[in-house]
Amino acid sequence: MRLTATSFLLLSLGLGACALQSVPAEQAVVMPPAGAADVASRLASSTRHAEWAMIPTAAGSRDSIAAWVVFPERRDHAPVVVVIHEIFGLSSWVRGVADQLAADGFIAIAPDLLSIERGGATTDSMAFADARAMIGRVTPDKMNAMVAAVGQYGMNLPAARKVYGVVGYCWGGSASFNHAAFNAPGLKAAVVYYGSSPSAEDIAKVRIPVLGLYGENDQRVNATIGRADSTMRAVGATFEQRTYAGAGHGFLRAQEQAANAEASRQAWPETVRWFRQYLR
Repeated sequence: MRLTATSFLLLSLGLGACALQSVPAEQAVVMPPAGAADVASRLASSTRHAEWAMIPTAAGSRDSIAAWVVFPERRDHAPVVVVIHEIFGLSSWVRGVADQLAADGFIAIAPDLLSIERGGATTDSMAFADARAMIGRVTPDKMNAMVAAVGQYGMNLPAARKVYGVVGYCWGGSASFNHAAFNAPGLKAAVVYYGSSPSAEDIAKVRIPVLGLYGENDQRVNATIGRADSTMRAVGATFEQRTYAGAGHGFLRAQEQAANAEASRQAWPETVRWFRQYLR
């Protein structure tokens, strides 16, 4: 075997030939996504291919959704994960989450669900207050139609498997649970980050596995977990939940707080495990 300087160093440290092999995308979990304070530098240093796409809401429709698409570096077809943004719209932080999902082996698509309201313009540089005021126009029906269209677009990419999952945060966490009840073709799993559960009537429609990840100090949202747990059990659907000590609402974004950073370190591997288990 011809040794490079790097491989010679690894062997000299007793790490053996196995250490020279790259870790498959299906096994590696690198790190949680960057928090809001660090996302710009993480995105700037990413080696993954990312691009903007305009995704029609339906065949022949003039309405198109702006979406950030990030591809993993792997040699086989990848499952798709649709990343549903917070109440603030599609921010750089959400694009950072998509980049980390791609690092962990998924084709990640982060749609801007406000872009149709803005004539195709994205909310990446939009003031949070303005995005928050506008998001009320995105009804559950509109959201489900758009996310389903994005999922179909993703599954039709040449590098994709014919399955998709959804993950969302805050407003997007609630949207992720709502989309689980929508039962769109190809949808196989959902992850809910600190999003309120839908009504028991809607939860009873869920047929896919749902993982809920919550901060301990977020009773506004956490008061709805019991409804999800009891209803999912009653209909025989899979629902797992984790509540992280000391963490608050939005912990994955606000990692400058110690409890939130620890919650993020624990929650992200659970997220990746869930999608690797069910997006097959």
